[in-house]
Amino acid sequence: MAITTSAAPVKPARPARRRSSNAEAPQKWGNPGTYFIALLFIAVCLAPVVYIVLGGFRTNSQITTSPAALPHPWVVSNYIQVLTSTTFWGEFANSVIVAIVTTVGTVVLGVMVSFVLARYNFKFKGAMYSLFAAGLMFPLVIAITPLYIVIKDLGLVDNLMGVAIPQIAFSLPTTVIILVPFLRAIPMEIEEAASIDGASRLGFFFRMVIPLSLPGVVTVAILAFIGAWNNYVLPLYILNSQANFTLPLGVQAFSSQYSSDTAKVLAFTSLSMLPALIFFSIFQKRIVGGLTGAVKG
Repeated sequence: MAITTSAAPVKPARPARRRSSNAEAPQKWGNPGTYFIALLFIAVCLAPVVYIVLGGFRTNSQITTSPAALPHPWVVSNYIQVLTSTTFWGEFANSVIVAIVTTVGTVVLGVMVSFVLARYNFKFKGAMYSLFAAGLMFPLVIAITPLYIVIKDLGLVDNLMGVAIPQIAFSLPTTVIILVPFLRAIPMEIEEAASIDGASRLGFFFRMVIPLSLPGVVTVAILAFIGAWNNYVLPLYILNSQANFTLPLGVQAFSSQYSSDTAKVLAFTSLSMLPALIFFSIFQKRIVGGLTGAVKG
């Protein structure tokens, strides 16, 4: 007699559970030594700024007794005296004029030069680009004596334009190096399409090139503004009368005039550097983004 055995039903294999795409992988922390070194560098950079700002809220006796202590009590009269001084606001206005003229001139000339170097082929193009690149290794301090002679011959000594124009020239190398990759990355198809639609080269430049390269333009504008605001050597040689002093020179003159009032000098110094710090803090992401785009380009 044949014996039949019924086969046990085979259960279908369960599909393996997939990890949810929304589940976040556990965050991995880096080497603690790296964080320690980074915090150390941040402390070294911020400590002088914090000391100057807090020093303006102290009295001279507090600074002499405890140089590293916090203000106790807090004194605001130093800042009030500086802010109510016509000298400070006159030097502030001079710095604003020089910085704006330098920024506008650097951006306008830099974009034009970079557009030609990035989009057109002509003889000595590589040599011209190398010339601008070499300008990065030619600091202003080296050329200050012949530069002063040229400015004197132009009749721009003790004139704010005698400071702004050389600053434009020395800002162009950095501007060109940053903007050329941006403009070179614009596809040629866009330019051909604009030409078919009847756009001239200038029309393509203003309608397409400027908007597409706006991150780089903003980056070079910020760098030019901060560099012009903080420049000290060139105004020191060019400007003679205190009515034309910029804030870096104003800090030196104020320190000499109130050498015995350390707290007031610290207040004047902190107010002088505050606009550049605020400007840089607001636009620092644009600077990093612009430089990143230049490297990728």
